[in-house]
Amino acid sequence: MPVRPKERFLVFGSPLILQEEVDEVVASMRSGWLGTGPKVARFQSDFAAYVGAPHAAALNSCTAALHLALVALDLKPGDEVITTPLTFCASVNAIIHAGGTPVLADVDPRTMNIDPERVREKITPRTKAILPVHFAGRSCDMDALTSLAREHGLFLVEDCAHAIETTWRGRHAGTFGDLGCFSFYATKNVATGEGGMVVSSDAERMARIKILGLHGMSADAWKRFGDEGYKHYFVVEAGFKYNMMDLQAAIGIHQLARVEENHVRRRAVWEMYDRAFADLPLGLPAPEEPNTRHARHLYTILVDEARCGVSRDDFLTRMTREGIGVGVHYLSVPEHPYYQQRYGWRPEDWPEAMTIGRRTVSLPLSPKLSDADVADVIEAVRLILSEG
Repeated sequence: MPVRPKERFLVFGSPLILQEEVDEVVASMRSGWLGTGPKVARFQSDFAAYVGAPHAAALNSCTAALHLALVALDLKPGDEVITTPLTFCASVNAIIHAGGTPVLADVDPRTMNIDPERVREKITPRTKAILPVHFAGRSCDMDALTSLAREHGLFLVEDCAHAIETTWRGRHAGTFGDLGCFSFYATKNVATGEGGMVVSSDAERMARIKILGLHGMSADAWKRFGDEGYKHYFVVEAGFKYNMMDLQAAIGIHQLARVEENHVRRRAVWEMYDRAFADLPLGLPAPEEPNTRHARHLYTILVDEARCGVSRDDFLTRMTREGIGVGVHYLSVPEHPYYQQRYGWRPEDWPEAMTIGRRTVSLPLSPKLSDADVADVIEAVRLILSEG
């Protein structure tokens, strides 16, 4: 008998949605304003205030945010952008779609974040920007990375898809670089189903991103069709259809309002896992660095077959069989055929990311989890390891 019966399968990363979100979405539907409108403007403002950024632009995904952030840097063919091999493909794809060439720098095995010393080794006269990813909610070493960017005259674009609550030395992730990009995907700490945000202190670049995000038009849709009178628009760039809808922002407004409360619960679940797995032959997340804040987005364990008696992929299969949803964050980027064929990348050229990618498992971590849910996850992990 599985730890959890089929009808009670524990979905990985299921968001906590309360009545406030439901009521706000219904209010949007009844208002007749479903697309980009006043709720998007409110969500942008609330989010900018939360992270301490002067400007924010809400978009339909973090992928869109990364793409437009890089487009706004005016990458030219041959311009290189250094990023991590331990990330979702969107980080690399955004560089490609913006016209740049991705260059990978290996990670620190302890933090799983991009290693500043490996970044330094990859800088060439063609390097235009560094794109660090705050993996699992842990801040990259922003002192070292901002120093490198200044030293070499490089742009810095932060991928904060995992890092809404993250801080480094008391300052929010996303506010160190020229641009910071956040995700509100369904599994994220603030969820709108799909959604993203760019933040920056550069008013001119942010104004351009807002225009690029809605076809390159010079006037927002909600301003054109509002009660101030019709306003003609002019296309000033060949833009994209990347705008966020009020229906998404309606959810995000209340998700953001509870982000601190939910972070407390995430930390509690994290600490339950730490205590329960301390005696097992698993690799556990490293403690957070002094004067930093971990967003607690992903709780990742490392399953080394030689130590655990079970392969990572068998572990994934058996957890699913026990009724527990799990994730892999991530197979290293060079494992994927497209990048091997286009760039000749081989996983072994980034050995730390390769090793982590072949051993990592993400366990459920959500404020929606009850203590009984957490106990089921723990029981399943211990059962599988005991059986080997």
